[in-house]
Amino acid sequence: MSNTPEDLSYTKDHEWVRVKGGDATVGITDHAQNQLGDVVYVELPKIGDKFDAADPFGSVESVKAVSEIYMPVSGSVIEVNSSLNDAPEKVNTDPYGEGWMIRIKIDNPAEVDALLSAAEYEDYIKEESSE
Repeated sequence: MSNTPEDLSYTKDHEWVRVKGGDATVGITDHAQNQLGDVVYVELPKIGDKFDAADPFGSVESVKAVSEIYMPVSGSVIEVNSSLNDAPEKVNTDPYGEGWMIRIKIDNPAEVDALLSAAEYEDYIKEESSE
Protein backbone atom coordinates (compact mmCIF):
# COMPACT_ATOMS: atom_id res chain seq x y z
CA MET A 1 0.00 0.00 0.00
CA SER A 2 1.18 3.51 -0.77
CA ASN A 3 2.30 5.94 1.87
CA THR A 4 -0.62 8.33 2.55
CA PRO A 5 0.14 10.92 5.27
CA GLU A 6 -2.89 11.77 7.42
CA ASP A 7 -2.16 15.51 7.58
CA LEU A 8 -2.63 16.08 3.84
CA SER A 9 -5.64 16.42 1.54
CA TYR A 10 -5.83 14.57 -1.78
CA THR A 11 -7.42 14.75 -5.23
CA LYS A 12 -8.74 11.96 -7.42
CA ASP A 13 -6.03 13.01 -9.89
CA HIS A 14 -3.42 11.93 -7.30
CA GLU A 15 -2.17 15.31 -6.10
CA TRP A 16 -1.70 16.16 -2.43
CA VAL A 17 -2.07 19.48 -0.61
CA ARG A 18 -0.53 20.59 2.69
CA VAL A 19 -2.32 23.74 3.90
CA LYS A 20 -0.63 26.24 6.24
CA GLY A 21 -2.64 29.38 6.84
CA GLY A 22 -3.69 30.76 3.46
CA ASP A 23 -0.94 28.94 1.57
CA ALA A 24 -0.66 25.38 0.32
CA THR A 25 2.14 23.13 -0.87
CA VAL A 26 1.23 20.82 -3.75
CA GLY A 27 2.80 17.64 -5.12
CA ILE A 28 1.90 14.24 -6.50
CA THR A 29 1.15 11.29 -4.26
CA ASP A 30 3.31 8.28 -3.51
CA HIS A 31 0.75 6.19 -5.42
CA ALA A 32 1.10 8.47 -8.49
CA GLN A 33 4.90 8.33 -8.52
CA ASN A 34 4.72 4.52 -8.16
CA GLN A 35 2.40 4.33 -11.18
CA LEU A 36 4.63 6.64 -13.22
CA GLY A 37 7.92 4.90 -12.54
CA ASP A 38 11.21 6.79 -12.64
CA VAL A 39 10.57 10.52 -13.06
CA VAL A 40 13.03 12.10 -15.52
CA TYR A 41 11.60 15.60 -15.97
CA VAL A 42 9.15 17.92 -14.20
CA GLU A 43 7.61 20.96 -15.91
CA LEU A 44 6.29 23.55 -13.47
CA PRO A 45 4.60 26.97 -13.82
CA LYS A 46 6.15 30.35 -13.09
CA ILE A 47 5.74 32.34 -9.87
CA GLY A 48 2.67 34.56 -10.25
CA ASP A 49 0.81 32.13 -12.54
CA LYS A 50 -2.83 31.78 -11.49
CA PHE A 51 -4.91 28.61 -11.83
CA ASP A 52 -8.43 27.44 -11.06
CA ALA A 53 -9.06 24.13 -9.29
CA ALA A 54 -8.66 21.18 -11.72
CA ASP A 55 -6.59 23.24 -14.22
CA PRO A 56 -3.40 21.52 -15.39
CA PHE A 57 -0.41 23.45 -13.97
CA GLY A 58 2.49 21.31 -15.15
CA SER A 59 3.57 17.84 -16.15
CA VAL A 60 5.71 14.97 -14.97
CA GLU A 61 7.66 12.93 -17.47
CA SER A 62 8.70 9.43 -16.51
CA VAL A 63 10.28 6.54 -18.36
CA LYS A 64 6.70 5.30 -19.00
CA ALA A 65 4.66 8.40 -19.87
CA VAL A 66 4.06 12.13 -19.58
CA SER A 67 1.27 13.01 -17.16
CA GLU A 68 -0.33 16.37 -16.48
CA ILE A 69 -0.50 17.62 -12.89
CA TYR A 70 -3.73 19.33 -11.86
CA MET A 71 -4.37 22.17 -9.46
CA PRO A 72 -6.17 20.82 -6.36
CA VAL A 73 -7.57 24.26 -5.41
CA SER A 74 -7.66 27.69 -7.06
CA GLY A 75 -4.71 29.94 -6.38
CA SER A 76 -1.57 31.77 -7.46
CA VAL A 77 1.89 30.26 -7.53
CA ILE A 78 4.15 31.85 -4.88
CA GLU A 79 7.05 29.37 -5.01
CA VAL A 80 8.31 26.65 -7.36
CA ASN A 81 10.55 23.77 -6.34
CA SER A 82 13.37 24.56 -8.77
CA SER A 83 15.53 21.77 -7.29
CA LEU A 84 13.40 19.36 -9.37
CA ASN A 85 15.04 20.78 -12.53
CA ASP A 86 18.32 19.09 -11.56
CA ALA A 87 16.90 16.26 -9.44
CA PRO A 88 13.46 15.19 -10.72
CA GLU A 89 13.96 11.83 -8.97
CA LYS A 90 13.05 13.57 -5.67
CA VAL A 91 9.43 13.09 -6.79
CA ASN A 92 10.07 9.32 -6.55
CA THR A 93 12.22 9.24 -3.44
CA ASP A 94 10.38 11.81 -1.30
CA PRO A 95 7.02 12.80 -2.88
CA TYR A 96 5.72 14.46 0.33
CA GLY A 97 8.99 16.15 1.29
CA GLU A 98 11.73 17.28 -1.09
CA GLY A 99 9.62 16.20 -4.07
CA TRP A 100 6.98 18.94 -3.53
CA MET A 101 6.20 20.92 -6.68
CA ILE A 102 4.64 24.31 -6.01
CA ARG A 103 3.42 26.54 -3.19
CA ILE A 104 0.30 28.57 -3.81
CA LYS A 105 -1.71 31.34 -2.21
CA ILE A 106 -5.19 29.81 -1.92
CA ASP A 107 -8.02 31.86 -3.47
CA ASN A 108 -10.89 30.00 -1.83
CA PRO A 109 -10.09 28.06 1.37
CA ALA A 110 -13.49 26.30 1.20
CA GLU A 111 -12.22 24.34 -1.83
CA VAL A 112 -9.83 22.46 0.48
CA ASP A 113 -12.86 20.99 2.29
CA ALA A 114 -13.94 19.30 -0.96
CA LEU A 115 -10.69 17.32 -1.20
CA LEU A 116 -10.26 13.75 0.02
CA SER A 117 -8.90 12.80 3.44
CA ALA A 118 -6.09 10.21 3.62
CA ALA A 119 -8.62 7.43 4.36
CA GLU A 120 -10.91 8.53 1.52
CA TYR A 121 -7.96 8.68 -0.87
CA GLU A 122 -6.82 5.17 0.10
CA ASP A 123 -10.36 3.88 -0.47
CA TYR A 124 -10.39 5.62 -3.85
CA ILE A 125 -7.08 3.97 -4.87
CA LYS A 126 -8.44 0.55 -3.85
CA GLU A 127 -11.61 1.16 -5.85
CA GLU A 128 -9.65 2.38 -8.87
CA SER A 129 -7.27 -0.57 -8.88
CA SER A 130 -10.10 -3.12 -8.55
CA GLU A 131 -11.78 -1.88 -11.75
